Amino acid sequence: MLKFTYTETGLHLEHLSHSVEDWMTLRVICHCELDSSLIVERGTAAFLLPANLVGLRSLESATQQETYGAVTLTPVDAEYVEVSLHGTWVCSSPDDVDGVFVVSVGDRTEWLVFKLWRESQNRTSPLRR
Repeated sequence: MLKFTYTETGLHLEHLSHSVEDWMTLRVICHCELDSSLIVERGTAAFLLPANLVGLRSLESATQQETYGAVTLTPVDAEYVEVSLHGTWVCSSPDDVDGVFVVSVGDRTEWLVFKLWRESQNRTSPLRR
């Protein structure tokens, strides 16, 4: 399972061994015990990867083994590729920009998405200088 955490300051991605169903069950129980709201809806998450990352071709190949449309790679321009995943958005209120997006695809695809995202985060960015 891939877990994307969206906050006002950015995106964090984790590769977890839980199933989406088990993770969601724990989340619902926790919110019930805390007597807090929980919004759960199907959706799509997307992020950019540099087009020249080593391993991007492997991800393209892996996505072809997935259910049609579960993961799509779309060239944005000469420098970036958009990775879109269909999964579940979880937040506390309908207007929240902070929340968690979870998705389960094939093991190889999950590992490649996580690996390439982490590599893209480790690259030197002009914004980080």
